[in-house]
Amino acid sequence: MEIKVPAVGESVYEAVIARWLKKSGDVVSKDEPLCEIETDKVTLEVTSEADGVLTTLAAEGETVKIGAVIATIDARGAESAPAAGAAASAKSSPAAAPAAEAAPAKTAPKGAPPPISPSGRKLARELGVEPQDVQGSGRGGRVTREDLLKAEGAGPAPAGGQPSVQAQPAPAVKSEPAPAPPSRPAPSPSQEAERVVRKPMTQIRKRIAQRLVSVRQQTAMLTTFNEADMSQVMLLRQKYGEHFLKRHGVKLGLMSFFVRACCEALAQFPDVNARIDGDDIVYHNFCDIGVAVGSDRGLVVPVLRGAESLTLAGIEQRIAEYAEKVRKNRIAIADLEGGTFTISNGGVYGSMLSTPILNPPQSGVLGMHAIQKRAVVVGDEIVIRPMMYLALSYDHRIVDGQGAVGFLKLVKEYIEEPEELLLEG
Repeated sequence: MEIKVPAVGESVYEAVIARWLKKSGDVVSKDEPLCEIETDKVTLEVTSEADGVLTTLAAEGETVKIGAVIATIDARGAESAPAAGAAASAKSSPAAAPAAEAAPAKTAPKGAPPPISPSGRKLARELGVEPQDVQGSGRGGRVTREDLLKAEGAGPAPAGGQPSVQAQPAPAVKSEPAPAPPSRPAPSPSQEAERVVRKPMTQIRKRIAQRLVSVRQQTAMLTTFNEADMSQVMLLRQKYGEHFLKRHGVKLGLMSFFVRACCEALAQFPDVNARIDGDDIVYHNFCDIGVAVGSDRGLVVPVLRGAESLTLAGIEQRIAEYAEKVRKNRIAIADLEGGTFTISNGGVYGSMLSTPILNPPQSGVLGMHAIQKRAVVVGDEIVIRPMMYLALSYDHRIVDGQGAVGFLKLVKEYIEEPEELLLEG
């Protein structure tokens, strides 16, 4: 049976074998993941379509066309594989390795330098003593500092067998010491390879780089900021969180509140929900909200279709489903396409404040940040409240400053008084 690169979208024509989860000769089961492939949009797992023995035909890092055969599965080989495995196991048993048992005891080869520490070798060079000429008195014959000092002061015995009175070298000799060795020797090729690692960019990272550069070059992006008091949202989550989880099977998070707040604000500020198409502005009478999800291979933005009609529970369930797909590399191109507005939560990584970048061709992206307790003025009093900085990046070609500020202010108001959102959801 042939394993082919699956079609993942109309605009995707090739993929890269990111890594093999199984290797040639492995026995695999139906629906077991075989490898991960990367396109410029997603990372996917290719699974086995039958039980059998795998033979890979493409190497890791190789670029392959959609529909290309990258492996085969021999269903007939599955029966003989266990016997082969048993034979291999027998070869690795103790009875099969007499040569290893007959190996001689560990002894230093004749003429080999005695054991000595790095500091000892340095001292030996400074004293001009050859370690192999020194009889070590330490454990296992190790040459100690005292051994080196004794060897330096010994020198050749005088005639008549009497010990030398002057054991130390003359001061004149000390005035011209041998040049000290370099403090850090030049690294060997293997050490140099460890210091610098070069890896090819993944297809997703290449695509991200291209899109980010194009945003800077082709949009008039600006960012406006505000802050929101998260007290009421946190209170509602604490008060109703357990009931919400039991009823809907998913936790009540922050993102659902922000998605609902953005949908309400987008209805009143349609420019933020629009895009440029040639010389036209295309307005959307719906809210397909992209929610940025981080992965070990890059940022992906699955889209919540028709978010304006979703409840808080519906939003949290969709987000949980997408997060699971991303974790298992099962996200599809269709899950990422489209979108009229994006929300990015840098606060989960500890970000205090940032300027999120647009997701073209959208004209707006909201950045959430970490919640921190700060002193704020409420009425005429200074109080401590959990505050979050909010950032709206927008395309100034479509959205003017007044609309951007008004949109972000309305989001702030919904977050600070979320009862209406909760009652509707």
